Amino acid sequence: MESMHVLAMSVELRLPGCSSLKEKRAALKPIVDGIRHRHHVSVAETGHQDQWQRASVGVALVASGASRAEQWMDRIERFIWSRPDVEVITTERHWMEIDR
Repeated sequence: MESMHVLAMSVELRLPGCSSLKEKRAALKPIVDGIRHRHHVSVAETGHQDQWQRASVGVALVASGASRAEQWMDRIERFIWSRPDVEVITTERHWMEIDR
């Protein structure tokens, strides 16, 4: 039986250089767009929308194998950690396996 693996990651970020929601959007845009365009996954800001220096970002992907999904998400997480304009507070991963 074949399986489909869904991996979601939530990332809590601190944006210390932002002093307005407009600055926050400008700081988050290259991160969200970079994840979406480089890694071809679903990504969205999911929380702290009214706070200037905090953000929650959700990322989700589907793969045919668990190890492939893990490697893919590792690359995305490294991309986020490499950003000098944000501080990663926490990351959390959630799995779902669907047998077909």
